[in-house]
Amino acid sequence: MNIGALIIGDEILSGKRQDRHFNHLQQLLASKGLELSWTVIVGDDASQLERFLSFTMQSEDLVFSFGGIGATPDDRTRQTVAKVANVALAPHSEAVAAIEARFGADAYPNRILMGHLPVGSRLIPNPVNQVPGFSFQHHHFMPGFPEMAWPMSEWVLEKLYPDLRNQAPAFEESIFVINGRESDLLQTMNKIVDDYPALRLSSLPHLGQVPYIELSLKGPKHQVIEAMLLLKSAIEQVGLNWSNQLTGNN
Repeated sequence: MNIGALIIGDEILSGKRQDRHFNHLQQLLASKGLELSWTVIVGDDASQLERFLSFTMQSEDLVFSFGGIGATPDDRTRQTVAKVANVALAPHSEAVAAIEARFGADAYPNRILMGHLPVGSRLIPNPVNQVPGFSFQHHHFMPGFPEMAWPMSEWVLEKLYPDLRNQAPAFEESIFVINGRESDLLQTMNKIVDDYPALRLSSLPHLGQVPYIELSLKGPKHQVIEAMLLLKSAIEQVGLNWSNQLTGNN
């Protein structure tokens, strides 16, 4: 199961607020041996949001979505999910009850709108103000406030995916090629990708007074070791040197 993050809000794109969900979700997933496959940041524009949700909801990916589930006109996530899924947006009895219990008469006429959810939604409890988020299929929609969204994300993983563990490749090895050029090693890198589909190869060139390439392989340990031997041999054959670590001069 691929895991994605959808971060919603004009304020993130404009710089009025800095996103904090990406790093937190990375750490939360890493604690369970998982990792993100993709992340999208999108504004509040309804057509843009519909475009991205139409794409992600066609997949079986596990998606954490942050922001846009309030009652103000710029909060369009609930409505867009319903439109993309071709279901009605209707009062959810449990969500309505939670909002009424929290706000009483002040729930009406506006706050109660946060309990209008796509038909078929399941609730995500909110430990801060009791206004729930919601799950639709494998998409999980939470507020943009980190103090609410982060414990809700943990709840989703623990309660809905208790057996989802250790999907991230367990072994990684990195080497550094001083004064190397990616073009010199491209043929070998392509061969490794073809011959070892279970591995993830990363090539990160670094510019500076002494340029270098950071090459990493991640995946099953025995395959990483085999493929890294091929990579090291190719580096030596083109007259370059590799190292397991950088010196203080690089």
